[in-house]
Amino acid sequence: MPDAPVPQLAPEDLARRLDQGDAVQVLDIRAPERLANGRVTLGERLAFRNLKGSALYALPSLDTLGLDTGAPIAVICGHGNSSQRATLFLRERGVTAFSVTGGMAAWERVVVPRRLPPPPGLSHLVQVDRIGKGALAYVLASDGEAVLIDPARHLDPYDALFRDLGVTPRAVVDTHAHADYVSGASAAARRWGIPYFLHAADARSPFDGTPARLDVRTVGDGDVIAFGRTTLRVEHTPGHTLGSITLVGAGGIAFTGDFVFVKSVGRPDLGGRAAEWGPMLWTSLERARREWPADRLVLPAHYAAEDERGPDRSVSAPLAEIRRTNPAFQVRDADEFARWLARTPPPPESYRTIKLANLGLLDLSDADADVLEAGANQCAVG
Repeated sequence: MPDAPVPQLAPEDLARRLDQGDAVQVLDIRAPERLANGRVTLGERLAFRNLKGSALYALPSLDTLGLDTGAPIAVICGHGNSSQRATLFLRERGVTAFSVTGGMAAWERVVVPRRLPPPPGLSHLVQVDRIGKGALAYVLASDGEAVLIDPARHLDPYDALFRDLGVTPRAVVDTHAHADYVSGASAAARRWGIPYFLHAADARSPFDGTPARLDVRTVGDGDVIAFGRTTLRVEHTPGHTLGSITLVGAGGIAFTGDFVFVKSVGRPDLGGRAAEWGPMLWTSLERARREWPADRLVLPAHYAAEDERGPDRSVSAPLAEIRRTNPAFQVRDADEFARWLARTPPPPESYRTIKLANLGLLDLSDADADVLEAGANQCAVG
């Protein structure tokens, strides 16, 4: 480790600058094959360059670096160690460089809360964007009480939001048993002494039927979760999982989990039962196409690319727009839908382990969870 102090850039600050539209340069010094497990992609004015550290030090001149050496450069690696040496290397050559503290491991934990216009009955609606995963949680507040939907395992950001909003958590809900990240719902229920809601069909292993070892309050189609002066109504929308639900609130908002995304739908193969769940997904999609109002605002649990954001940087869209732009809504019969699903590559092997951990059937250390969760989600068809 170099003895000289290394200028640092917190990953939260990097995210804020990118999210607000600043022109930012990022030099990723990991081996190129590591990019497949995730990289910085946030923002429309990001200038990104990947160059392995050893190749950086071998450059005869920084003129071939591929970035503007007259402007600041954020250097990122896996855990914030190698980037320090690279940062000093650049600064010794006159470049204003900063090492991203904690590297990609820290980047993948960063969340950006976005306050959305609350519909009637809600005082606050916050989309909590975990940018390194493309994962979205939600905090809803009404009359001083809050519900947390699809939280990640690091709970401090939600605690901070509750304090900032002046609300008390009353319930936590998972729209389904997640496969791409370790849910924070069980820990949230214990931490705040609140009920954890999950559909009954997702409270067991999809692989062999073993009951989950969770303290959950199971819900089904038509059930209502009440808080403050409003409610969330449960719609059972199976297909991504057997117990996938959509939570419908007042004012036409729908928290669709991994059922409907802005540009895709949730893949049906993450529980190892694609042949059974694929037709269920089609039935759920047909029901949404037939019964959901055009002005229903879809608020999903994931996104795959920057083009799924709206002008306010949030990830959401009214159903009328999704009907026009989402490929799944263009498919008109079950056979074509099955062929469309078949183009999706196999899921990561880690997803089985994560799903079992989320059911309480497997214990994971925090370090193990970091490794298993690495990279953007692969929950969408396509």
